[in-house]
Amino acid sequence: MKSVFLGCTRFSLQILQHLLKNDLAPHLVITIPQEFSISYSDTKVKNYNYADLSSVCQKEGIPLLFVDSGQGIKLTTHREAIAAVQPDVILVMGWYYVVPRSIRELARQGAWGIHASLLPKYAGGAPLVWAILQGEKETGITLFRLGDGMDDGDIIAQKKIKINHTDTIKEVYHKATKAAQKVLVQTLKNPEKVRFTPQDPSKIEYYPQRKPEDGEIDTSWDGIRMYNFIRAQAPPYPGAFLRTKDGYKIIIEKCRLEKVNKPSSEQK
Repeated sequence: MKSVFLGCTRFSLQILQHLLKNDLAPHLVITIPQEFSISYSDTKVKNYNYADLSSVCQKEGIPLLFVDSGQGIKLTTHREAIAAVQPDVILVMGWYYVVPRSIRELARQGAWGIHASLLPKYAGGAPLVWAILQGEKETGITLFRLGDGMDDGDIIAQKKIKINHTDTIKEVYHKATKAAQKVLVQTLKNPEKVRFTPQDPSKIEYYPQRKPEDGEIDTSWDGIRMYNFIRAQAPPYPGAFLRTKDGYKIIIEKCRLEKVNKPSSEQK
């Protein structure tokens, strides 16, 4: 299938490299700088999960375009470039802007995305982080066709992954990436088997995007909640933290949960 690839994260890079390994190179790549404008912030935000796709594209001879606009793809420039490819599909793999219908309709099969949850659960921002925060033992990835809303498009394929008790976001992210690679390649190599299953809008569970300042630990929480909170935001993310009285942040990148028996005097 002839494709256009949209991505700007480590996930994007790993997916792109896997496509190249399987002779599924896109005909055009569009990416976003590490610091970029977006609608929910008055200043530029930093992509802590950023990956530079330029070296791969240069090596493989794939045209690369950049976009940095709170309104997403600039139709005057990027629409013409995408239309020139005449793609079967637009692959949206690690992206931060809405892809408007006018862009999606340039591809015969529309625009496809990978969402790191089993939709309709954990739609919206930071799905793997939210799954760990909620203490889930299982999540997954969903390959779906983008619709007009957020993560509400038709489901193409899904694959479950386990979340072990000791997994941090790094391990879960790795599992999700491997699952996404497998599902995407299988689907692209078997286009005649593609089926689109509509989601029930009433069952979609939306979660908000997370910011570094959301990582502050509340010491009134119970142990399990605090443990999940720390491992959900471990490296490569900014980390959970405590504020000190003298103006510092103590960033906790790793922890261990142990059950401590209460002293006998407290048990009475």
